[in-house]
Amino acid sequence: MRWALVKVCVAVTTMVVVAFAVPLGLVIKEMARDRAFSNAEREAAAVAPALSITTDRDQLERVVASAGSGDGMAVHIPASDDAKAVDIGRQRAAAKDIATTRGLGRASTAEVPGGSILLQPTALSSGEIAVVEVYVPESEVSNGVGTAWAVLAAVGVALVVGSVAVADRLGVRMVQPAQRLVEGAHELGEGKLGARVPEEGPTELRLAAVAFNSMADQVVQLLANERELAADLSHRLRTPLTVLRLNTASLGDGPAAEQTRAAVAQLEREVDTIIRTAREAKPQTVALGVGTGCDASEVVRERMDFWSALAEDEGRKVRVAGVDRPVRIPVARADLVAALDALLGNVFRHTPEGTAFAVDVHTSDDAVIVLVSDAGPGIVDPESAMARGRGSGSDGSTGLGLDIVRRLAESTGGDVRLGSSVLGGTEVRIWIQLDGRAPVRRGHRGSVRRRRRSVGAS
Repeated sequence: MRWALVKVCVAVTTMVVVAFAVPLGLVIKEMARDRAFSNAEREAAAVAPALSITTDRDQLERVVASAGSGDGMAVHIPASDDAKAVDIGRQRAAAKDIATTRGLGRASTAEVPGGSILLQPTALSSGEIAVVEVYVPESEVSNGVGTAWAVLAAVGVALVVGSVAVADRLGVRMVQPAQRLVEGAHELGEGKLGARVPEEGPTELRLAAVAFNSMADQVVQLLANERELAADLSHRLRTPLTVLRLNTASLGDGPAAEQTRAAVAQLEREVDTIIRTAREAKPQTVALGVGTGCDASEVVRERMDFWSALAEDEGRKVRVAGVDRPVRIPVARADLVAALDALLGNVFRHTPEGTAFAVDVHTSDDAVIVLVSDAGPGIVDPESAMARGRGSGSDGSTGLGLDIVRRLAESTGGDVRLGSSVLGGTEVRIWIQLDGRAPVRRGHRGSVRRRRRSVGAS
């Protein structure tokens, strides 16, 4: 905007300078020419009184010399009945020009090498017409024109430079509020909720700043309300959790009882985390530093141990592959646990008892792929399922499960894909980038399936 305003001012000022300076320069040139010929007319007029009195050569030569024109003046007296023609001084004009002027009876000009001449007719006492010739050199015609043009050019340049300076100051006055508005928008987009912009500058930008600050205040208020609502809703879960925890004490001993008590304890911890996060207004996930993350193989083995007991009760066959060695990923352990529990919970929730499922972990130099597949009826419309995962919720689903998985993958630069598994049901592929680069979108599903067929059941 700033440079655009400067360019516009330069263009407008240049057009104005040209529109005024060019005609003024031509007027100055014409004035200089008129001045030179006016001087020539005065010199010719100085000889006229002498011509009206006498035509004697000696006297006229003294008059011409006293006029101060040097060899620039000449007098041409025509011949008469009792006298010959007299030519005094250096003749530059052509004979026909002299004759024409004598016949017209009025002054005229003609171009000659090196300048111009003024031919001034003068009546003699004998009634004849003499012609006074005054030479006007080109230097006299253009005297002072170059200096005047230089002054005009300097004034024009000064006007253009001045307009650039004024336009730049006006541009700064307009651009700075716009830049502050952009910076404030970036800060607000980065999560700096205290970002505000000064309400100053031109009227339009000042109104934009007012609207931005009002929007930022509303965003802060809405987020505060959402946090309070999340905290309140989470707090309401404590009462039924307390009842569940008390009831688990009467289950006695055994793997199922221990798993139930562990699940209730984990649920209480998750609810407490939600409440603290909402109250403290901190994001639930933060950037991981160097060396942080978790071992995906360990987390998969732990969660499969937990879900295997329920799978055994429902007669489901379970397979785990690719977890025989550590696999470090840049994902917090709690986030990976939540994602796996969401997917495995969907298997138990949306497939009939006895449906088999599997979890495979595949590694490469730049990514880790976690595949959760089942032998259920499958998903008719994967795109709609992913849309539910983005929060719409339908068909008895809250839509949060796939959303948790998607956010986990995208936090590393990866993605989530839904498709058909080799078991005949649904396959959820979680692509986790190890180096933060954009995931490779094509050509992996077939290779993953081929690799998975070569992996035996654990």
